[in-house]
Amino acid sequence: MPRCICQCQKEAQEQRRAAEKRQLRMERIKRRKAQGLHDRYLYDYTFANDNGQNPLMAKARAYVENWTEAYKNNTGLLLFGDVGTGKSFFVGCIANALLDRDVPVLMTNFPSILNRLTGMFSEDRAELIASFNEYELLIIDDLGVERSTDYAMEQMFFVIDSRYRSRRPMIITTNLKLAELKNPPDLAHARIYDRILERCAPILFAGKNFREENAGDTKAAAKDLVNRKSE
Repeated sequence: MPRCICQCQKEAQEQRRAAEKRQLRMERIKRRKAQGLHDRYLYDYTFANDNGQNPLMAKARAYVENWTEAYKNNTGLLLFGDVGTGKSFFVGCIANALLDRDVPVLMTNFPSILNRLTGMFSEDRAELIASFNEYELLIIDDLGVERSTDYAMEQMFFVIDSRYRSRRPMIITTNLKLAELKNPPDLAHARIYDRILERCAPILFAGKNFREENAGDTKAAAKDLVNRKSE
């Protein structure tokens, strides 16, 4: 005869299974963050840490809330503007919010990618570039800071073109002006920029330099600290 399980035992089993499922999900999210956010400071780029001074952050929240549609339609973003205007924080918030939802995200930059590719055999380079498409969202921060050597331009094209053909969204940030992206200096840049502009909606960051403001706050705090009399 099968053993009869009372209602309280059944509820206890369900609660235990739910707790185990939550624990496994938390561990998976932790692994995703370790893989997708290589720099520890990016962990602090969250909506909870937003000071509310940048009105463009509403667009970041909207992108996360409409992620299912963005992913389905391969909708990316191109954030352009001066240094320190909040582009990296914007994309970091998107990355962390989606990772917390168990979405695979990689946030990186081309200097890091090129460092990993240097010294690899062509087959290994192709495998690494293909691995980027395993992430549902690829974020490349600070496009344009890398050296424009023939090798670098070739590898950048391979990364962008591979992502383009995978039909998965990407978000790009850059200090370049939109006019520079629309009027590239040569064919090598044109091949890269054309694919980005086709897949990524441009957003201009033209506000104040938050990095300078934060540096001022840090200097003021340091001055107060060193001038404070010991109790």
